[in-house]
Amino acid sequence: MKAVGYQQSLPIDHPASLIDFELPEPIATGHDLLVEVRAVSVNPVDAKIRANVAPENGATKILGWDAAGIVRAVGDKVSLFKPGDRVMYAGDLLRSGTNSELHLVDERIVGRMPTNLSFEAAAALPLTTITAWEMLFDRLQISRFAPSATGTLLIVGAAGGVGSMMVQLARKLTGLTVIGTASRPETRQWVRDLGADHVIDHTRPLSEELQKIGIPQVDYVASLTHTDLHLPEIVASLAPQGKLGLIDDPASLDVTLLKRKSISLHWEFMYTRSMFATADMIEQHRLLTTVAQMIEAGVLQSTLTERFGTINADNMRRAHRLIESGRARGKIVLSGFDAGA
Repeated sequence: MKAVGYQQSLPIDHPASLIDFELPEPIATGHDLLVEVRAVSVNPVDAKIRANVAPENGATKILGWDAAGIVRAVGDKVSLFKPGDRVMYAGDLLRSGTNSELHLVDERIVGRMPTNLSFEAAAALPLTTITAWEMLFDRLQISRFAPSATGTLLIVGAAGGVGSMMVQLARKLTGLTVIGTASRPETRQWVRDLGADHVIDHTRPLSEELQKIGIPQVDYVASLTHTDLHLPEIVASLAPQGKLGLIDDPASLDVTLLKRKSISLHWEFMYTRSMFATADMIEQHRLLTTVAQMIEAGVLQSTLTERFGTINADNMRRAHRLIESGRARGKIVLSGFDAGA
């Protein structure tokens, strides 16, 4: 089967930074589904791993942690899906990635595809949806399906993949006032269109921007990018006993800044459940199923913004380049594999 991978960590402009290759078809056992991959999405984690984690002993590593496709075979312990089902999922960071024609994934982290979406639109959803959902409802412990609840949520980096889903989930499933940050005219409009109550500029002091909209302090902050740079302003903007959640990887973080206000810190990593096979691993299946129902009902929308053609090394390099530029809006998707041997 065809796949896209890498053998050494190289700058994305190097022609060998990502390569096309072939490998044997895998076999489903246990809780695994064998999925025929129809579309994949590219996320910052792909670029980070490619640039910083070199495969060992000349191996070729397959990236990709977002896919939509069709179940072709199931393991002997599978109970949630059957061959022919259309599915979407983000996969497991410790296993081979989704950038291959066929892919193995544990059924407990897979959701059914919304019936009203294309494979491309569905592939844009899983990783960012799981991250946004877990941040809001598991880490920050915001009540969902409680529109009467009050409070304010600031999403720093609201125009990216995770932010684009978080704005929608917070707006549709909670009663919070949702404030998103974005710096360019097109990204500011994108965040507004997704439903944010207010949009402010994160290139300016957040506390000043919040004062301008008449909300001097917020109850929750979801910091999705450059947390170390924004931390002093985040602390100034959070109410006493507020909650701060983050998903990025700052080299260092001075958490003593949080003490005076008794701000609690929450880290979200959507691979925790699959990496450690936690007892509640199936929650990712359940939340993806709920989101599929909401999309079918017209409550949520896919955040697909860029189609980069078929799944091959050239197109994947283009996608990684855009991700690394920091100027991506929404999600980048590739679909299908080139015909021929």
